Amino acid sequence: MAHLHDLTLKSFHAGLLRKDFSALEIARDFFDYIDLHDKKIHAYLSLLKDEAVKQASEVDVALAKEGELGFLAGAPLAIKDNMLIDGTQTTAASKILENYTAAYDAAVIGKLKAEKAVFLGKTNLDEFAMGSSTENSAYGATINPYDESRVPGGSSGGSAAAVAANMALAALGSDTGGSVRQPAAFCGVVGLKPTYGAVSRHGLIAMASSLDQIGPITKTVEDAAILFQAIRGKDEFDSTSVNNAYEDILEPPELEKIRKLKIGIPKEYFTNDLESGVAEAVEQAIRNFKSLKIEFKEVSLPHTKYALSVYYIIMPAEVSTNLARFDGIRYARLKEAEKAKNLLEIYLEQKSRGFGAESKRRILLGTFVLSAGYYDAYYGKAQRVRRLIKNDFDSAFKEVDVILAPTTPDAAFKLGEKTADPLQMYLSDIFTIPASLTGLPAISIPVKKYSLADRELPVGFQLIGRPFREKDILDLGQFYEKIGS
Repeated sequence: MAHLHDLTLKSFHAGLLRKDFSALEIARDFFDYIDLHDKKIHAYLSLLKDEAVKQASEVDVALAKEGELGFLAGAPLAIKDNMLIDGTQTTAASKILENYTAAYDAAVIGKLKAEKAVFLGKTNLDEFAMGSSTENSAYGATINPYDESRVPGGSSGGSAAAVAANMALAALGSDTGGSVRQPAAFCGVVGLKPTYGAVSRHGLIAMASSLDQIGPITKTVEDAAILFQAIRGKDEFDSTSVNNAYEDILEPPELEKIRKLKIGIPKEYFTNDLESGVAEAVEQAIRNFKSLKIEFKEVSLPHTKYALSVYYIIMPAEVSTNLARFDGIRYARLKEAEKAKNLLEIYLEQKSRGFGAESKRRILLGTFVLSAGYYDAYYGKAQRVRRLIKNDFDSAFKEVDVILAPTTPDAAFKLGEKTADPLQMYLSDIFTIPASLTGLPAISIPVKKYSLADRELPVGFQLIGRPFREKDILDLGQFYEKIGS
């Protein structure tokens, strides 16, 4: 099954059309490979074998009849387990939802079904997407495929590990403060956070509604473009989604157009806090871009230093509001809560036993900053500083087209290394949070092509673009892969 290591969305599509293999054969090969390797990695929480076999068989029949199908037809994908797939268990890696079965498809799932994609299974995550290591899952941690003693990042660690370990061609994750980009960097794959509103959040279990955004995790930038093209667009069930008139995302990039883009280097991102190995790798990425004769300019984002503080006020406030719905009444109830004698006991049993420590911490923090007497001092001030951070980016984008920065301050850390110190864990997202607060598109790209056999820890760099200018960062990324690999 060595061919699984070489397949991308694009090469899979070409092989399917050439009849080098069938969609059913590849789906079965992936499940065999998952059975062999996922006991160690624990990327998946559940597998959808019966449904996947049915989907793949339908693709083979459609191909025989039509002779031509879209890029994602038959493509075996992994889905983060905070996105609803009708009729399947959806837990958000929390015990509180262990008995919940989705009653409808998330908007992105509906779009992928229309493209005839195949869903291999639901991937592990930090509970309700709260974390940077996938150690906060109620169902056990995911392991980094490059080093079994290290984390894959989070919260989309299961999706990133599945793609990196060749247990899926591509995956969907969700990014609130870096939860697609950070695990992509730790696992040596590509992770795209689209512009806020570019992809519908309908059917995504909400964490922080003004920040959450679904994005692809893939082996190549071109694959990220293919998957983004399929899931983007306005949705009637999500009022924050936008029907933006994009250029053709899949149009091959041209070098002459690329050379007209000016890249900004934010001086605040290149400090002594950056691990030396990461700093050297990102400098190499900059040199690779300069070999394309692209112009660089130093820019300043002075309010970046407040981004982490702002995020950890706004995000918990929205978490506190969103997670209030899991009360044991409207969704599946835990067995412990079934013995409750009154409504208060249901609430106490359901929430105390159902939520993990990190979820409780963020709910309590969010409730505090929204409470009477503290709202203006904390939440209101944080929203005003959020505006200042956005103003910094607006000013920078008057001088440059794209901003390049590290994705993370260090490479993947050891399992258990930061679990006892939440602040150290939160610092893992220090470079990804600003783009989330401002709703900007950002992509994490491996500095080079990493091999699992080498056991070298991957490093990613980040390209941040103007709103709805995903094409700029995707085109730059595709040219980078040609020279950086």
